[in-house]
Amino acid sequence: MLENRFKTKLIKEIESLVPGCIVVHLDPNEIQGIPDLLVLYNNQWAALEVKKNMNASRQPNQEYYIYMMNQMSFATFIYPENKEEVLHELQIAFRP
Repeated sequence: MLENRFKTKLIKEIESLVPGCIVVHLDPNEIQGIPDLLVLYNNQWAALEVKKNMNASRQPNQEYYIYMMNQMSFATFIYPENKEEVLHELQIAFRP
């Protein structure tokens, strides 16, 4: 599956799982390595770097930003092979 196709379906699934959230696609040209998606929900947020599969290459700084942003809130790589686990973790992270 192409990354963009997976990302489009993923956004719809997140919006369904977390009603009222806002999913924003971030511009990688502004900050190289910044995650693809920012999920805003109430006073919480999560950052997700979308990959087409678990073996897809990672760009410079992606590991750094995922680590740094995960220390602040919730951030991780997501791909078809770990999607269910990550979405479950996201729902837990967004619980009041």
